[in-house]
Amino acid sequence: MKNSRTLLKRRRNSSAKLEQVIERLDYLAKQAAEANSIERLMGLEGAGAAQYFSAFGECLSHPEFVFTQRSRRPPGNPVNAMLSFGYQILWNHLLALIEIQGLDPYQASLHQGSERHAALASDLVEEFRAPLVDALVLWLLNRHILDSQKDFAYHDRGCYLNELGRKKFLKALVQRMEEEIQTDSGGKQPKWDLLNQQVKAYKKFVYNPSQGYQPYQSR
Repeated sequence: MKNSRTLLKRRRNSSAKLEQVIERLDYLAKQAAEANSIERLMGLEGAGAAQYFSAFGECLSHPEFVFTQRSRRPPGNPVNAMLSFGYQILWNHLLALIEIQGLDPYQASLHQGSERHAALASDLVEEFRAPLVDALVLWLLNRHILDSQKDFAYHDRGCYLNELGRKKFLKALVQRMEEEIQTDSGGKQPKWDLLNQQVKAYKKFVYNPSQGYQPYQSR
């Protein structure tokens, strides 16, 4: 929720809607810090996501792309198609890193695991959705890099990136993830390393729960 709030605050064209949602996300984040059960925490997370996506469309300046709500299975429009595609890439990459670190991806802290659901990847992807995927989607659309007619296909009652759209998205994602950012120690690292950094931090938490786990927070 804090990362979602940060992304909304960075938008140049602020509106009454954005300001209202930013305040609500701030309130919900404080409530989440005091949650006394997983059920309460997940409920707050759901409320935060609903608030965030209710204002996400305010950040779009491309007239051909409209976003009013999040739809996943199937994605209902081009913006949702891009979000789902980006989230899946991020999720798959985190799953690979989790397995490399020798962690059980089906045992998590928040999401419920099953034979078909690697819940730990779903836990860890949450902190990266807004700063890595959502920010990229806004950049691609507001700069008119993707075309609403040429880069998407409609089938199976949903909207999806076609081959050309996927190539554009992946090229931009790789370029952005290879960008170097400053670390807390003053050094530099590519954004890809953030994912491995957090998986390793979670592994330390598993073996020593008393030290806690500090999620990635965008600046």
